[in-house]
Amino acid sequence: MRPTREKKLLNSLRCPVCNGYKEPGFTTFTADLGENLVVIRNVPATICNQCGEEWVDNKIAQQVETVVEEARAKKHQIEVLSF
Repeated sequence: MRPTREKKLLNSLRCPVCNGYKEPGFTTFTADLGENLVVIRNVPATICNQCGEEWVDNKIAQQVETVVEEARAKKHQIEVLSF
């Protein structure tokens, strides 16, 4: 018996770690670059409502990488940004 479309959707919303539910939210991303520390607040993410596991989609991850590279180029010891 094949899973229904609704069951597939429900399973995609379940956390693979604890079986809780994934919900949209925001997280703080930190990158320790050795001599530099970059903190990006308010990054859109999907967060498990039970265990707190976080996921960032590929488009957001690429934007975060760009922000980190720009911060690295500034050579500030600490850079705190809002997404």
